[in-house]
Amino acid sequence: MTHTFLQREKRGFRENFIYLLMLLPVLLYFFIFHYLPMTGLILAFKKYNHTGGIFGSPWVGFDNFRFLFISGTIARVTFNTVLYNLVFLITCQFLAVVIAIILNELKSKIIKKGVHSLMFLPYFVSFVVVGAIVYNFFNFEYGMVNTMLRALGKEPVNVYGIPIAWWFIMPFLNIWKWAGYTSVIYLAGVTGIDEQLYEAARIDGATIWQRIRVITIPALKPLIITIILFQLGSILKGQFELFYNVIGNNGQLYNATDVIDTYVFRMLVHNFDIGMGAAAGLYQSLFGLFLILTANYFIKKYQKDYAFF
Repeated sequence: MTHTFLQREKRGFRENFIYLLMLLPVLLYFFIFHYLPMTGLILAFKKYNHTGGIFGSPWVGFDNFRFLFISGTIARVTFNTVLYNLVFLITCQFLAVVIAIILNELKSKIIKKGVHSLMFLPYFVSFVVVGAIVYNFFNFEYGMVNTMLRALGKEPVNVYGIPIAWWFIMPFLNIWKWAGYTSVIYLAGVTGIDEQLYEAARIDGATIWQRIRVITIPALKPLIITIILFQLGSILKGQFELFYNVIGNNGQLYNATDVIDTYVFRMLVHNFDIGMGAAAGLYQSLFGLFLILTANYFIKKYQKDYAFF
């Protein structure tokens, strides 16, 4: 039996050799750039210095993690990261579904393509450019907002000194950047719905809102859950490019906008505390894993077919 199994495997290997060869670059990419760097996780338990390097630096156990939790820093950046990304997730997914449904209901193909192209355009705008645009809007001296306020005889406002304002600005920027791109996925799902269902609903006298509620939304439900699960896996990544390029090193806004990624970046670049940065990064990964496992558990419990595993 073992001999038969080996023969079958060898035959399968020969038959699929070309496909396996095509898969090799992908496997090498993940091994080199995703698995080999994981050896650096040992730095989370060390006090890094240049003399000892990664493996020769003194071992400090859980001291780096202890400092993160005792100082309260990790609680603050975790709260900001989770809160912002939940708001990003809910608002962006909701608006992407709405956009996809509206575009699907448009009859003119020219208008549909034009609107969708305009909404898709922000995806190609670099976050560096986004940061520059925001700065030119809210700069105290010559920003567009304060220029208009001065023209109206009002006092200028230092938006970069008002933390609460960024609780609304950051979600708006995220929506502007990603909603159009995400809507492409949902638009593909909407266009894949059997048109005969809509025709039958029209014959029965269903309004457009009834068709959306009874046909479109239930058909999109598996896709929405799948995308949300994927997003939950990266909820602690914190949109580093957005926060760093828009906020930068403005200490006045750290309490309101500092996320795990920006905190790790500062530890590595400005404070050069590699051990602390590695500890925060490991905590980020483990907490993200916990979130997606928890979400998958509850989805599997109530709707088994939609779960990942």
